[in-house]
Amino acid sequence: MTGKLLAILLLLSAIVAGVGMYYLQVYGYYYEVEPQPGQDVALMTDANGVPEPIAYTGFQAIDADSSPIRYRACFETELMPDQMAGYVPVENPEPLTAPGWFECYDAVSLADALESGQARAFMGVKNIHFGVDRIVAITEDGKGYVWHALNNCGEKAYDGTVVGEECPPRPEN
Repeated sequence: MTGKLLAILLLLSAIVAGVGMYYLQVYGYYYEVEPQPGQDVALMTDANGVPEPIAYTGFQAIDADSSPIRYRACFETELMPDQMAGYVPVENPEPLTAPGWFECYDAVSLADALESGQARAFMGVKNIHFGVDRIVAITEDGKGYVWHALNNCGEKAYDGTVVGEECPPRPEN
């Protein structure tokens, strides 16, 4: 009798822990980002290396304080990728996935659009957090997507490799 009770208790504990971890990963840490018109979507220019805001509508975004690469956003713009010659392109962009409940952002279809040339990716903000860049992708039909990705300094810093002199100093906590 005690063995069965102990087994049931362990099984219930495992189920509760599993459901709790799932909830925290998919829902718990995320929050909606309040739109800040004129500041949410910016692209880095070739000329001066400073992010320049672009016109957009329908902005939606989520973020989490638990990781600097959990930011995802969607928007619409009248700018088309072929009109963006003055902005810094991103080579081989890899959009990160978003939780399933954030329906406007589909990383798989975005990756396919980037690969087929139906979308182009540009540098939004360099080092928005230490070692993390904001990437902005725009499709031919005017849909835009934003995500954060590790840059070379971030990849080195987070895998334990010596960062080197080409990276900015790490901020103090």
